[in-house]
Parts: sequence; structure tokens; C-alpha cells
Amino acid sequence: MFDLGISKMVMIGVVALIVIGPERLPRVARTVGALLGKAQRYVNEVKREVNQAMELDELRKVKTSVEEAARDLEHSVRTHASDFQKEVDTLSKDLQDMQSWEEGSMQQDEAASAAPEDDGLEDASKRAFVTAVAPVSAPVARKNWRLRRQAVPQWYKARQQVRRSLRSSAARGHAGAAGRPSRSARRQQILP
Repeated sequence: MFDLGISKMVMIGVVALIVIGPERLPRVARTVGALLGKAQRYVNEVKREVNQAMELDELRKVKTSVEEAARDLEHSVRTHASDFQKEVDTLSKDLQDMQSWEEGSMQQDEAASAAPEDDGLEDASKRAFVTAVAPVSAPVARKNWRLRRQAVPQWYKARQQVRRSLRSSAARGHAGAAGRPSRSARRQQILP
């Protein structure tokens, strides 16, 4: 705001001491300090309002640009959708034409071969018997319990902390690999 150095402030203080006097100088200094504080708060408030207005203006610009982009996107989607619908309509029309042509050709073929097909099962009771007697494939059940236990994935066993074997020799209840008793067994022998 003001370009005040230390030398200028000392000069102002000496002049104020001479003009105001030593009795009223502290009170005047407090009043001047309070007024300067109010002025600084007012300036900061004005700056904050200006910055806020600028941010609102920028947000409005961004909002309009986003709305414009959304409108453009909607327009392009609608045009592509209408083009796609036209293509689907033409394809469905072509498909219907082909189906009607095939039906016409099949009717001609059926008229040409009017003889019924014989599968050897002209009686309905014979057909029911054949379907009842035909073997039905059933799923093969696993017989081995260990194989069923191994079917559990390893990641599931790890997550559920399924142990396959005991880890320590003390837990197994026999001597370690060197032929000597486990540490806990030795401790029990030493203690009375």
C-alpha cells in the first residue's frame, strides 16, 4: 500500500511525539493501529469479493461450455442413432424378403416330396418305450474322499488357513531331525 521504510517510520514517530506529546501518544497509536487494521480488513474483503466474482464468472463459462458440449454430443448421438435405425430397418426388410422367398421355395419342395419320412417308430407307444429304455448318462460321483478334499483351490485353503500338516516336531510328539528331543522337552527335563 504505502512504501514506508524504517527511517520514515522513525521520522513520523518523532514528529508525532513532538506534536501530540508523551501523554496522549499511546492512546493515539492504539487508535491509529485499530483504524489501519480495519482498513486492511476492508481491503482484504474487497479483494476476496473480486476473486469470488472472477471465479463465479469462470464457473459460468465452464458451465456454458459443458452444456454446449453435451448438446453437441446429444445431437451426434441422435444422428448416429437415426442412421443406425435406418440401417436396421433396411436389413430387417431384406431379411423378411429372404424369409418369404425361402418359405415359397420350401413349399414347392414339400409339394414335390409328399412321401412321409419313416423312422421305424410309427406307433407312439413304441417311441415312448424307446425313450424310456434309452440309457441316461448320470454324472459320475467321486469315490475317493482325498480327491474331493484336494478339489478345494489352494487360494481358498490359504485364505481359510487350512493346515495340511503340523509344522513343529514338538507338535508331532517325537524327536527332531538330529535325534535329540525338542526344545520344550529339554526344558521340561531341566526344570524340577
